[in-house]
Amino acid sequence: MSEPLVRPAVLDDAEAIAVVHHTSWVETYSNLLPAEHWETDTVERRAQRWQERLSNDAAAYPFVAVVDQLVVGFAKAGPTRKKQDVPPPVRADELWSLYVLGEHHGTGIGSLLLDTVLPPNRPAELWVAGANPRARRFYEKHGFMPDGAGLTDSLGFALIRMVR
Repeated sequence: MSEPLVRPAVLDDAEAIAVVHHTSWVETYSNLLPAEHWETDTVERRAQRWQERLSNDAAAYPFVAVVDQLVVGFAKAGPTRKKQDVPPPVRADELWSLYVLGEHHGTGIGSLLLDTVLPPNRPAELWVAGANPRARRFYEKHGFMPDGAGLTDSLGFALIRMVR
């Protein structure tokens, strides 16, 4: 395995990002979501959404991690999003997404991506599924701690906010 390269995504990465996004969800949440969810949550649907995002909004471009010329993870951060039915933000920056294929967990790729989109010790917030202890431990390792805020998302996941 070659050294991972982290770079800004390009439009041609849309399908590879979709594969990472979908595969990560299957690896992490397949036992927590009903079978019907996977009828519409497909690689093809995610690829279409990523193609639209990357075609229409340069600000939507994440960073990707590439190993042996394959995208194996991606991350995106930006200004904290203000949404209805969500506790008000407590930090100016938010980690919007960070996904790494399971076979690359523990290799440092997640840390490289996180440090690229949110430099170490930069105050930020994120939302994570309470039922995802691996992700919670990862974020704690990077200085994020639960602040007591929570919500239930449209899929029924109990999310907790973590801040640093």
